[in-house]
Amino acid sequence: MARDDTAALLEQQIPALRRYAYALVRDPDAADDLVQDCLERALSRWSLRRPDGELRAWLFAILRNLYLDRYRQLVRRGRHVELDTDMMAQPATQEAGAEMGDVLAALQQLPEEQQSVLLLVGVEDFSYEEAARALGLPVGTVMSRLSRGRSRLRAILENGRGPTLRRVK
Repeated sequence: MARDDTAALLEQQIPALRRYAYALVRDPDAADDLVQDCLERALSRWSLRRPDGELRAWLFAILRNLYLDRYRQLVRRGRHVELDTDMMAQPATQEAGAEMGDVLAALQQLPEEQQSVLLLVGVEDFSYEEAARALGLPVGTVMSRLSRGRSRLRAILENGRGPTLRRVK
């Protein structure tokens, strides 16, 4: 395949990759960096791609793996936060923006396994089979994680926190 054909195939996937990356990291600059690293890795390993495999699932798997690597590194090193006093002083101006912030914050409270499945199926409109291929899981596991993730997300949004665990003797 010619270099121009490869670039055209990858270029079609960039908007979806950006949405998924932003939903994972919630920072536009970090999301763009993640997408760039994903595309760089895809191009450098293009010869390793299965010709019969789906490009979209392969790219999302690369992006997710890069995110997990960065997340693990963040846990080891700790978060670097710069204070932006201008942003802190301004209240939310739109109700929809505030609601989206609540949904994204609730999504961050879910385990990564449920978060990834919810984003792929709910936001990126992957089928269960496509999500299973992208995550390297059986379809039943994807369906189970999706169901538990939706229930937990709903509980967080309704109650302000996740379901509490009861001690059973």
